[in-house]
Amino acid sequence: MKHKSLIMDESALARTLKRISHEIIERNESVDKVCLIGIKTRGVPLAKRIAKLVGTLENREIETGELDITLYRDDLPPENSDTPKVNSSLIPFDINGKVVILTDDVIYTGRTVRAALDAVMKLGRPAKIQLAVIVDRGHRELPIRADYVGKNIPTSRSEIVKVSLKEIDNIDSVDLME
Repeated sequence: MKHKSLIMDESALARTLKRISHEIIERNESVDKVCLIGIKTRGVPLAKRIAKLVGTLENREIETGELDITLYRDDLPPENSDTPKVNSSLIPFDINGKVVILTDDVIYTGRTVRAALDAVMKLGRPAKIQLAVIVDRGHRELPIRADYVGKNIPTSRSEIVKVSLKEIDNIDSVDLME
C-alpha cells in the first residue's frame, strides 16, 4: 500500500468529531435516550470520543457499547465452519426504546452496517438507529446511508481509506492509500 494523500490530520479529525457531536444533539430532541455503539474495531474509540463530547456539552453521561459483527458478516469466507465464533460485543445496557447511534470509521459498500443492524436487532428494539461515520467513500451495494458524516470522499474501488486512531494506531489521521 502506497500513501496517496492526507485527508485529515489530528486537528481536522478532532473538529469533525466535535461537529458530529453537535449534529447528534441538534437532530435528537434530547440525549436522555441516546447511546453510542461502536462497530469493532475503530468504531469503538470513535463512539467513546463522541459520547464524551456529547456528554460534556449536555452535562450528562452517554452510554457506549462495543459491537462485534463477525457472526453477522456475509462478505467474509468462513475460515472453518466447524469452529464456533465468539461474539465479543460489550453492550452493558438495555437498548429497548433508545436512540442507538452506530459508529464506524468508513462506510463503503454498506455490508458492515447491514451486519451491525442485524446484530443490534438481536439485542432488542431501539426507538431509532442512526449511523455516524468519519468517511463516506461511496460505492454502496446496499441502500444504506449515514446520518452523520465527517467527510465524503469519492474514491476508486482500488483506493483504500485508512483511518488511524491514537487508541489503536498511536496517531490520529485519515489517509488515502493506493
